[in-house]
Amino acid sequence: MRLTRRRFLKANGAVLTLPLLHSLAGAAETKAAAKPSKKLAIIYIPNGIVRRCFFPGEENAELPGFIGGFEADKTKNERRYKHAPGIYPLELTQTLQPLAEHKGDVTLVTGLDRSYKDGQDVHAQGASCYLTSLSPEQAATKNIRHPNGRTLDQVIGDQVGRSTVFNTLEISCNGFTSGKESIEFDNISWYGPDKMAPSIKEPQKLYDRLFLRDSFRAQVADVTDLVLADANALSKKLGRDDKETMAQFMEMIRDIELRIEKLNKLLADVDIKVPKNEVLPRGDYIKLQADLMLLAFQMGITNVCTFMIGPERWDATLMYEGVFGTPVQHHSMTHNQKGDGYKDLQKIDDFHMRQYAYVLSRMKAIKESDGSSLLDNSIVAYGAGLGDGATHQYYDLPMIVAGKAQGQLKQGRFVKCPSGTLNSNLWLTFAQLMGLEIKQFADSTGVISDLWT
Repeated sequence: MRLTRRRFLKANGAVLTLPLLHSLAGAAETKAAAKPSKKLAIIYIPNGIVRRCFFPGEENAELPGFIGGFEADKTKNERRYKHAPGIYPLELTQTLQPLAEHKGDVTLVTGLDRSYKDGQDVHAQGASCYLTSLSPEQAATKNIRHPNGRTLDQVIGDQVGRSTVFNTLEISCNGFTSGKESIEFDNISWYGPDKMAPSIKEPQKLYDRLFLRDSFRAQVADVTDLVLADANALSKKLGRDDKETMAQFMEMIRDIELRIEKLNKLLADVDIKVPKNEVLPRGDYIKLQADLMLLAFQMGITNVCTFMIGPERWDATLMYEGVFGTPVQHHSMTHNQKGDGYKDLQKIDDFHMRQYAYVLSRMKAIKESDGSSLLDNSIVAYGAGLGDGATHQYYDLPMIVAGKAQGQLKQGRFVKCPSGTLNSNLWLTFAQLMGLEIKQFADSTGVISDLWT
């Protein structure tokens, strides 16, 4: 039998596991296909929401006036909405109406608070600390200025990302190429304090990142061929310990090759429409980025994704097609809710909710290997780091949780958590649902057990 380069390496003992890795990967993939992997998508909306149109029972609440600076904490006791904790039927308020066809697939969660510390802009902290949830005390212990840290998606990706091409995927729908604010306003995913996990804003670049990696493939192939060609000759010159080191290195190179081969196989079975490299009207732009995210889930490229619908604050005009005839500034509108001002602002909330409904519809339509839907195997969160954009409150945050997490999430309900429940408790719940065996995340005090079946 002709000895190929990889067979030759196997025959001569330089990297005994190399040919076997490919076979094991194939068997593992076949076994995994019988039960799809769980997916987590965290969708973030900027600048809070119009509360009276979002939360049941607040329809006649007082309209907020603008409170700026670092005064958000002063509104906590006087503006916090009091409600009786428990589980209630889901009522679709004005802003929730786009979810009518998904009513049995979503749960509204209220009573959630986010950790907050004076000294950083409330919008910047709303985004950058949304998924970190360190308490100010924890941050001080680690000598971190604000409740920053490693975000939930990265912690989960560390554990569940080993079987995918990317541990996590970070997507943004901020189409502006020039920065109007610091990075804290425009990112919710962080490797650690001051270590941003950069999100991809341009559909073409996201497409290239996921699917068009020809130059990278060629480079890795060249390196692999070079290493494989020299491995046998080099191995004869090495001592036992170095041979083991060399074998480990070869396994690492082979793992990269397997990931690239996996991409090629996935691409061969999917018809992908190449997007245009341009800033689209908001709805088209958001849907395009969402479709690319769902392709990444469907093809096994990643199982964890953060999706930022827009940046915090940025006083930039955006075109909400079908809503306003001309571009408007979302952030400035949040500061002018008095009178009828909230009515135009609510149209943006409705617009964002329709994009979320689109994602859920697409996930229902995508079938997995066992016949279940992508949504059946997923957790899809939708929320904000501010409860209201005028008062900049970091409490009573809006949150919707969709998906079944393979039968572990019970849906179609309104879960009222006790006021002051930390949103890190929800993050811990997500982590455990995704398979992590951890008992605490950041400042969490326990899971939200009412979400479990």
